[in-house]
Amino acid sequence: MLKGLTRAGIGDVGSIEEFVHAAAAYGFEAIAADGAELERWIQEKGLGGVRAILKEAKIQIATIGLPVQWRTTEQEFMSGLPSLVRYAEAASALGCTACCTYILPSTDHASAPFMAAATRRLRVCAQMLAPYGIRLGLEFVGPHHLRTRWKNPFIWGLQDTLDWIETIGERNVGLLFDSYHWYTNELDADAILQLDASNIVLVHINDAANLPVSEVLDNDRLFPGEGVIDLPGFLQALHRIGYRGVIAQEILTPEPLKQSSEQLLQRSQEAFRQVYRAAGLE
Repeated sequence: MLKGLTRAGIGDVGSIEEFVHAAAAYGFEAIAADGAELERWIQEKGLGGVRAILKEAKIQIATIGLPVQWRTTEQEFMSGLPSLVRYAEAASALGCTACCTYILPSTDHASAPFMAAATRRLRVCAQMLAPYGIRLGLEFVGPHHLRTRWKNPFIWGLQDTLDWIETIGERNVGLLFDSYHWYTNELDADAILQLDASNIVLVHINDAANLPVSEVLDNDRLFPGEGVIDLPGFLQALHRIGYRGVIAQEILTPEPLKQSSEQLLQRSQEAFRQVYRAAGLE
């Protein structure tokens, strides 16, 4: 399973090219990117130039974020579709095969019409991504405080998300599976062992403070191995079902971390070593 980074939790690592070099310097194999920055990078360096940089650094582009606003109005949704096509083209040209978005567990919209609109919109996005060989990853969000943050409940669990994916009905839709949301749903390794590796588009890894699960906040995450989540068990279960994709660190915090990006990257490198070693994967 490839060790990856998002920008969350590693400070200011600069441009996409600087991010690539920083990730490589600390032993990572993949990064998450923004479609717009990939598009600009290709415009600046040329497609061949960017491919050469990635090849030399031995870095993959793991995913781009979904640029379409599917949670609000139809007009906003439609206005984002041209960007989705452009960013998918850029990402695909660099070997990226994933585009991901998160699902908030509550909404101010009435749940039923929101579900109907969201299903249709995400189906459209998946259909537009498919010709580029890109899968759409949906991330359920588990922390309890967000389940009542807005007026009406929505989706926050694994099985409900799998059921929704089946309803969307496109073969290139799967899970963005995050250890934090696995933990805040109080799931165990058996829940992972019921999955097929093909269900999973991307994995996020992070850790949680030693608090009652109901009090764990979404934006108060720890580096892998610094908290109470059974990350060795999490990784072992993913490995057992045959997942060999990217495990990307995502550390959301209430305030920017005060360490330098170099210190945070070193902290990340050691965190991965610790949990991979504990899982028997290094």
